[in-house]
Amino acid sequence: MQTQPKNIIYTGVAGTGKTYRLQQLAKQYSEAVTPIDEAQLLATLVETLNWREVICLVFLQKKEEGQELLKVGEIVEHPIFQAKAGINQRTDNLKSSAWGTLQQYSPVDSKTVNYKNKASQAYFDKDETSSWYLLYDAILLLADLQSLLNDYQKSVSQSQQNQKIIQRYSMVSFHQAYGYDEFVEGIRPEIDANTQQMRYDIKAGAFVKLCEQAQQDPNNRYAMLIDEINRANVSQVFGELMSLIEPSKRAGQANAMSVNLAYSQIPFSVPSNVDIYATMNTQDHSLTVLDSAFRRRFEFVEMLPDSATLGQVADVDGAMIDLGKLLDGLNGRIMATLGGQAGLGQTYFYQVQTVADLLKVMARQVMPQLLNVAQHQPQALAQIFRLEDTMIPWLVPLTSQPVQPQFAINSAMASQTSYQLNPNLIEAVEGSSTDNEFIKVEAFKGLY
Repeated sequence: MQTQPKNIIYTGVAGTGKTYRLQQLAKQYSEAVTPIDEAQLLATLVETLNWREVICLVFLQKKEEGQELLKVGEIVEHPIFQAKAGINQRTDNLKSSAWGTLQQYSPVDSKTVNYKNKASQAYFDKDETSSWYLLYDAILLLADLQSLLNDYQKSVSQSQQNQKIIQRYSMVSFHQAYGYDEFVEGIRPEIDANTQQMRYDIKAGAFVKLCEQAQQDPNNRYAMLIDEINRANVSQVFGELMSLIEPSKRAGQANAMSVNLAYSQIPFSVPSNVDIYATMNTQDHSLTVLDSAFRRRFEFVEMLPDSATLGQVADVDGAMIDLGKLLDGLNGRIMATLGGQAGLGQTYFYQVQTVADLLKVMARQVMPQLLNVAQHQPQALAQIFRLEDTMIPWLVPLTSQPVQPQFAINSAMASQTSYQLNPNLIEAVEGSSTDNEFIKVEAFKGLY
């Protein structure tokens, strides 16, 4: 098992899939567990049976799947046969055992099986291709075996339905009001079950609870997943645990540290089998800045916009619009004018299935965000949306009067103090306009 703990923060602009990365990590720290081991159920089924009964079970089970002819190899490889071999601690000559049993319990007058010491009751026979089958008359004698098989299958089904997912992680989302009391420990009101009076107890927070679980289960790894870590005051949230989360200071490490928690005064250290993953939006400058003491305890992995995950949609005439090229074109000009922190993530376009979806995303998400970021940089907006080049302006100078798309777009627009969404674009999104210029491929290719 990995012994060195991980502290990783995934950074990037909005829409690059950082939260999705946490969700995928959560699956890695989860395990499906069934209350009853299926292998044990199978072993119990065949433990007292002889080879003839085991092979009959194989035929009955395969018959339920619609297969009645079986080669010897298929019989030997079947889980029921293998379970019996395991109980008998047999690995060699299994085909010989199967062959001998099949031949022994074949009909005396069989035309395909030449065997001297045949049993009085036949159960199997084979055809000219050496495929074996269960005799029809023998099926009537196997009611008890069929009942055993039914009970086994019912137990397996119930076990699968009762399957539980063990979660070895805790996921929280930081916000401005999130604090030490929720993450480490705090004093919370509680009603006494006996007196019905209010009392105040010290309760462990999300991180301490996870560490307690991990400490009791040292052979498995646990994960603390924190979404939007820079939305809270991390120094206040982590408190005295700031030093303890450092990989070299975890329990069991060379420089292990322990502190007394603020409320309970209980000695506490962070287990080495706890990993910490977080996401951080680098685009919103109103969020809390992580100080250098906190940052040095983490690795930072930048998640860049990934246009390769995007597909295509068709415009009203059937021409294809490449969403990846659209994203790359916009981001290229955004980086050149506003910098990388103003970029767009690919998830903006994940739900786009039609050109109408694309138009709505552009008008209600992408463009309002860029208008906000570049509100004091009209020259940047003019370059990002190629206002001087395109015949279909997405933005128009801010005015109290609607601007019609036939108005010429020229360099004079760059001197305007601000822009607004073209009213005709808004009408197209709302479906109140019959003008479909905005939903043709030329409108979007102009932004490649």
